[in-house]
Amino acid sequence: MTAAKTRSLWDPAIVRGAVRGALVKLKPQTMARNPVMFVVEVGSVLTTLALLRDVIQSRAGLSFEIQITFWLWLTVLFANFAEAMAEGRGKAQADTLRRARTETVASLLAPDGSTEGLASTFPPTAKSSKGSHRSMSQPSPASLRR
Repeated sequence: MTAAKTRSLWDPAIVRGAVRGALVKLKPQTMARNPVMFVVEVGSVLTTLALLRDVIQSRAGLSFEIQITFWLWLTVLFANFAEAMAEGRGKAQADTLRRARTETVASLLAPDGSTEGLASTFPPTAKSSKGSHRSMSQPSPASLRR
């Protein structure tokens, strides 16, 4: 049996997908599904507009507005990134499980005591199912009569 290869939390493929996903999730239609983060995003946009207005008008003391705007945008981007990372890891795990299902070999015990290795593909191929239309999880009618 081979050891399962585990992916790092910071797998470059997952991180690249998460960065793209975090930026795509900035769309208001996507953010509206999470009301709390939608409000934070709206606040980020409003503070950004207020900051731009104050910069254009050359107002003094912009450091507080810059900090608030920065932290709001950081919150939105980090939440989107974390959600996209979780989705990427979930998809990677599902792919691994799907691959394991097609690579697993089952041992079929024949009435004479011998065993035969069968690939557990779905749907069963003609070669591996030996002409039977039942899956391996269904009991045979003969075993039910005993």
